[in-house]
Amino acid sequence: MKRSRQESWALDAVIALVEAPGLRVWLAIVGAALAIGTAGYMLLEGWNLSDALYMTVISVTTAGFREVRELDDGGRLWTMLVTGFGVILIFGSVGLVTEYLVIEATSGRRVGRRMTRQVDELRDHFVLCGYGRVGSTVAHELVHDGERFVVIDANPESLKHARDDGYLVVEGDATDDATLRAGGITRAKGLVATIDSDAQNVYVILSARALNPGLFVVGRASTPAAEEKLARAGADRIVSPYTMAGRRIAELAVRPRVVDFLDAALSHGELSFSIEELHARAGGPLEGATVGELRGRGLFVLAILGADDRYAANPPGDRRLVGGETVIASGSAEALGAARAEPGAGGRLPA
Repeated sequence: MKRSRQESWALDAVIALVEAPGLRVWLAIVGAALAIGTAGYMLLEGWNLSDALYMTVISVTTAGFREVRELDDGGRLWTMLVTGFGVILIFGSVGLVTEYLVIEATSGRRVGRRMTRQVDELRDHFVLCGYGRVGSTVAHELVHDGERFVVIDANPESLKHARDDGYLVVEGDATDDATLRAGGITRAKGLVATIDSDAQNVYVILSARALNPGLFVVGRASTPAAEEKLARAGADRIVSPYTMAGRRIAELAVRPRVVDFLDAALSHGELSFSIEELHARAGGPLEGATVGELRGRGLFVLAILGADDRYAANPPGDRRLVGGETVIASGSAEALGAARAEPGAGGRLPA
């Protein structure tokens, strides 16, 4: 359940006061004042504990209620001392609260706590390690695909850019298990390693795999040798920006219209249709459906990826889907959205 801004602010304020380093000292002073005041009334007036404590409380809080019993001169003097100290405590309390609220508002700790709570609430999200030029592009695409994610980076400048872009962030070294746990790696469905260093990407993937063996991992590699190491570390998909750029330039030179068409089909709202992958999970609504039935729902099957990792292109209309297969389909945004929304059919990661 989402909290209102007022509730969130109030919660942050309470947490700030509880965590304030001077709170224990202040509570100790208040407790000592009550104890000393109570002891004074018991010694000077001979009162019992209940009457002495009650008189001390109404004096410290300056409530101004009637005295429990008649006071002699010593009792009146003691009451004035206790009341004066109570005034000092009240003003001190106001100053303490104001100081820490101002510190919280200016130091950014309140924002950090709120972001930590939001990260802790994430489930089935992506962990994006590295927010450079490649990482920021990945984040932009994830947002357009409606995916939730958290950015992990050790560079303060990169984290600032991620915060300014409105993304959840965790500051720290992504190769460290504690940092990955802070990003919710054990609850995540995927990890994208886009750090500039191939060695760090390898370590990140190794650490993430150990913490969440079922994670779907995409890693960035700068060299062919790094691709092999990323694969051994456990990356499901490996991307080399330089290799991909070379291939794309060649494809644009040879078949520019095909590339433009595919870019438009995979973009966000440029055409009235798109290309998507759907999973026929065991027991799901797509299992047992035929290619012809999907065509009747506005889904044109381009290929089916079988359990043997081979693509069956342009399958016939009577071809039935088997649990565990992935369908590469084209169709309107509405038809694809309806198919993804069906329980067990959506999601872009392999079953």
